[in-house]
Amino acid sequence: MIVLILLPVCLFGQGTATISGFVTDPAGAAVPGASVLVENAVTKYRAETESGPDGAFSVKNIPFHTYEVTVTRDGFQPFRQTVSVRSVVPFQMKIPLTLAAASDSVTVTADKALLVDPEETGTHVQMNQTEIDKLTRQGGSRGLESVIVTFPGFAQNANGAIHPRGAHNQMTYVVDGMPISDQLTGSFGNTLDPNIVQTVELFTGNVPAEYGNKVSAVANITTRSGLGSGRQFAGSVAVNAARFDQYSQVTQVAGERGRFGYTATANTMKSNRFLDAVSLDNLQNGGNSERGFFRLDFQAGPRDMLRLNGMAGRSSFQLANLRSQHAAGMEQRQLLQDGSLSFAWVRTLDARTTFETTTSYRTTDARLAPSAGDTPVTASQSRHLSTFTTGARLNTIRGAHNLRTGFDIQRFPVSEQFSFGITDRRFNDPLSPDYNPNLAPYDLTRFGRLFQFTDKATGGLYSGFLQDSIRWRRWQFSLGVRWDTYRFLVNEGQLQPRLGVSFHVKETGTVFRASYSRLFQTPPNENLLLSSSKLAASVAPPAVADILGSAVVLIRPERQDFVEAGLQQALGSRASLNVSYFHKQAIDQQDNNNFLNTGVIFPITLAKIRVNGVEGRLVLPTIRGVSASVSVTHSRAISTPPFTGGLYIGNSAIDALSMGPFVIDHDQPLAVHAIATYTAKSGFYSTFSARYDYGLVANPSDPVQVARDPDFADLLPYVNLTAQTPRVRPRTILDLSAGYEFKKDGRRRYDVSAQVSNLTNRTALYNFQSVFVGTRVVAPITAGLRFRLYF
Repeated sequence: MIVLILLPVCLFGQGTATISGFVTDPAGAAVPGASVLVENAVTKYRAETESGPDGAFSVKNIPFHTYEVTVTRDGFQPFRQTVSVRSVVPFQMKIPLTLAAASDSVTVTADKALLVDPEETGTHVQMNQTEIDKLTRQGGSRGLESVIVTFPGFAQNANGAIHPRGAHNQMTYVVDGMPISDQLTGSFGNTLDPNIVQTVELFTGNVPAEYGNKVSAVANITTRSGLGSGRQFAGSVAVNAARFDQYSQVTQVAGERGRFGYTATANTMKSNRFLDAVSLDNLQNGGNSERGFFRLDFQAGPRDMLRLNGMAGRSSFQLANLRSQHAAGMEQRQLLQDGSLSFAWVRTLDARTTFETTTSYRTTDARLAPSAGDTPVTASQSRHLSTFTTGARLNTIRGAHNLRTGFDIQRFPVSEQFSFGITDRRFNDPLSPDYNPNLAPYDLTRFGRLFQFTDKATGGLYSGFLQDSIRWRRWQFSLGVRWDTYRFLVNEGQLQPRLGVSFHVKETGTVFRASYSRLFQTPPNENLLLSSSKLAASVAPPAVADILGSAVVLIRPERQDFVEAGLQQALGSRASLNVSYFHKQAIDQQDNNNFLNTGVIFPITLAKIRVNGVEGRLVLPTIRGVSASVSVTHSRAISTPPFTGGLYIGNSAIDALSMGPFVIDHDQPLAVHAIATYTAKSGFYSTFSARYDYGLVANPSDPVQVARDPDFADLLPYVNLTAQTPRVRPRTILDLSAGYEFKKDGRRRYDVSAQVSNLTNRTALYNFQSVFVGTRVVAPITAGLRFRLYF
């Protein structure tokens, strides 16, 4: 008989679970040296440990999900049991093994592969570090977003920008309990380093009530910990080299000593194709980045766990030039810096209740440096954003109820300095049909002056939530409510119900689900002061100014009504299918407009947006070393003007887009991402990936004028400007990686691999002359090598 109990043992960390227990023989004596495996066939999470001299074992830092626990020991029957861990409340197992000679008395049988999860009421997927390591990831400024885009629901854009379910990069990353809602793209903010990740959980439907701020998607990231590693000091050093003079290294160390555990990662990189180029020529596009991370865990007592996290990043890079800009000697540069510190305390109050609190501070700086050859506009920027967050969570299990409640307090001081001036007489020619008279005062070629803006302010976001997960027979209910109070340039609040339900048809391996969520998305803090200022409104194109009048309309939070319905289906015992339909209706739609091709973006809103989509994910768990997944996304996004906020310089299409509803560049009729991985027992492995994108919406440019422009004429074959909705043309990008991992005495010693991205050297565009993101070109074929040494 299996006994499952909850004991007052300490937790491992915020937002993750711990499975601990004791392994005994039929007489009740401890069984040391038993192998304990915790795994999920669909998410590919896998953790192993051994029972100690007293039969005790502990597997920590586990993402919330359903797992199969397998215990084996020579002379005993294998033990298998499915467990669901959905709370930071510790989960304890008492495992009595049966002697092999008495197999006829075994009362526990093995469960089949966990192909569906009956407790999921929304779209929720996971990926772990083993899979991430074997992906063919693009270099340059790419980060964790290059991993997330392999999941369904995301449209891929340039420089790592991704559109989750028709939104513009409105994501929150939660790193060990620390929320980060900055706009993380390679050209605007330092991205997160995928090397620090143990697992990443992605929520895009029925997002739990504890998450707020930017919730079109939430990536809950669990980092690596030294506790449980079984070694005082271990690590690896990896060096990489690839085309475009790209060189990088990643050094990682981890270990534990008694109740103390530590991990640290240092990542440095340089490349001569740091950003996605703005033309087929890779001009003025070098850069370098440095990132660092550490995590310290301390088990202060039987009921208390303390954790300290720190991150820092720096990127210095050139802004890619058009041919005309390069000929003029334009040499703009950008510097991005960030730093974060987070402290968490988790206390077990009793066998069913825990309390946890996290306090974090994050600061970011961005500087745009002009040059003497700037054309058609010169610009400079210095912006600073700090975010202080503190919050607490109370977790308790009461019968069928898994309750979680808490609050967050966030303060964010912002300072901005920005200037620009027109340096090319042809840029805003009074004789041009696209002439904007409101820019005339800042035309330096016609005796104008610099546009200059300086301001600072401090805002706050105050939140509370309550959520309950209830299991009743074949039903699962997720009942949550959240309240946000936003105090900054506008003062607003919103009550947000988050409701979901699922029903498990055990006989067919089917789980039906449906959910409704009310979402309150706060505006981006970066460049918000300028975008909402009278000065920015004074240079808006006449088409925008005529609609809004002389009044300055402040950027407000976006309010969404989000409905999702879907199902999970086990396909025999070999595959899992997850399909969903979603509909989003929102007012005060959040977006950004791009300042020429600099990558500097300014927040805007439109009156409303309607998004409908269908997506699916097919997962084939590992069979004889082979595993695969296919993600498919279809979404339609229609936005309705007028535009509010932003800084529109050289965006002639804004006049046409202001006339009525239009298909926005988040719209993606079809995206398919397939990944297949083979891992041999000998140590050889390979990963093949293919991504098809139908093409994002492009600027409705006149093809005749484009053909006359030497900066863009050679891009005409890769964009369809004569379609009713202009788009960049469809593309299929193939990537391949292969390597060999050498092990000795059960430990990894070294790993050597090669990878090729854009295997067929496909020439394609991410976007073309877009109001929102400008023009960017997909990188050509790039081959690279990596060598990793373990110690």
